[in-house]
Amino acid sequence: MDVRNCRRCGKLFNYIGGPYRTLCPECIQNLEDKFAEVKEYIRDNVQAGIAEVSQACDVSSKQIEQWVREERLCFADDSPVGLACECCGATIKTGRYCENCKSTMANQLDNLYQKKAAAAPKREPRENARMRFLDKG
Repeated sequence: MDVRNCRRCGKLFNYIGGPYRTLCPECIQNLEDKFAEVKEYIRDNVQAGIAEVSQACDVSSKQIEQWVREERLCFADDSPVGLACECCGATIKTGRYCENCKSTMANQLDNLYQKKAAAAPKREPRENARMRFLDKG
C-alpha cells in the first residue's frame, strides 16, 4: 500500500486509487455531502447559475463544472447554465461533448473495429500432387 498526504487537509492516508485519488476518505465523504447539497439546491432552484449555486452551497464553481463534465450533475433545458462542447463548442447541459460529437466519435470507433472481409484460405499443396500424363493408345 501507498501512503500519501491529502490534497485538501494534509492528513496522511492509505492510497487505494479511485476517482478522488489525492483525497483522504474523510475529505471524499465531505465532498460527496457537498455534492448532495448542490444537487438538491439545483433541483429546488432550476434557474440558478453556477455562480449562484457556488455561493449558496459554498462550493467552488470549478468543482461544480467538474461534476457537470463527469455527468453527475445535469442542468434543466430551460436553465441559463451551459458549458461548451469540448469538440465543437456547442452549448451543452451536461458531459463533455454534444450529442452530434458523441455520435460521430461512436461511429468512428465502430468503423475502426469493423470486421474485415475474411480472406480466402490459401490452399496448401497436397503431398501427392504431381504432374500426370495420360496415355492415349
